Amino acid sequence: MSEQRIAVVTGAGQGIGAAIAKHLGASGCKLVLVDINEDHLTKLSKQLDDDGIENMPVHLDVTNKAKIEKSFAAVKERFGSIDVLVNNAGIIRDGFISNITEQNWDQVLDVNLKAAFLCCQAVFPYMKENKYGKIVNIVSRAWLGNIGQANYSASKGGLVSLTRTLALEFARYLINVNAVAPGLINTPMTQGMPEDARERLLRMQPTGKMGSVDDIAAAVNFLASDASEFITGQIIHVDGGKSCGLLSL
Repeated sequence: MSEQRIAVVTGAGQGIGAAIAKHLGASGCKLVLVDINEDHLTKLSKQLDDDGIENMPVHLDVTNKAKIEKSFAAVKERFGSIDVLVNNAGIIRDGFISNITEQNWDQVLDVNLKAAFLCCQAVFPYMKENKYGKIVNIVSRAWLGNIGQANYSASKGGLVSLTRTLALEFARYLINVNAVAPGLINTPMTQGMPEDARERLLRMQPTGKMGSVDDIAAAVNFLASDASEFITGQIIHVDGGKSCGLLSL
């Protein structure tokens, strides 16, 4: 980073979110760690403290508009600005369309799409005031469609459209809005999959291997940096080529 920036990362407690936070911190950002799991927040915050990276853990339900606005105001009061927002918080509630409950649908859309909308809306006044901002939304290769993930794919497809629309709306204020679409990544979630399901996905993977959380974090770090000044409204697929097509089973 050309100067020390203030970066907010949602879903920062573990996995991809924690890796993103660590990369941004290593690049010189002061970090605001947002997660609904206090234990994960406390653990990560301590790790960053030990590495000499200033951070502010925020226990927050990112589907609650009033709490988001209050929390972001506290960040502004402490640090003076919010320069980077990474919307990483997300959940899955997989199932075929006949089995997805209305509650499963609403939960996934609320956390994966509505929360990003609310966070972008809350941070916009601060970025507009500074005539500077970097927003990176974590979508998924599943936005292209995925069997058994109607709710998840719809939420990520909506987030892609939100990314492109906000890129246009925010461009005049020098705020870049982009997205990173992970493919099959080695996370606690994929490690917990049944072995046969994981092996089937790997056989379909052009590279024949999973990506790492650091692969995603590196792409986010680039989009959050001044090196991406003339890039906005773009979706970077970090998926080992899977978005180009699937290998046969």
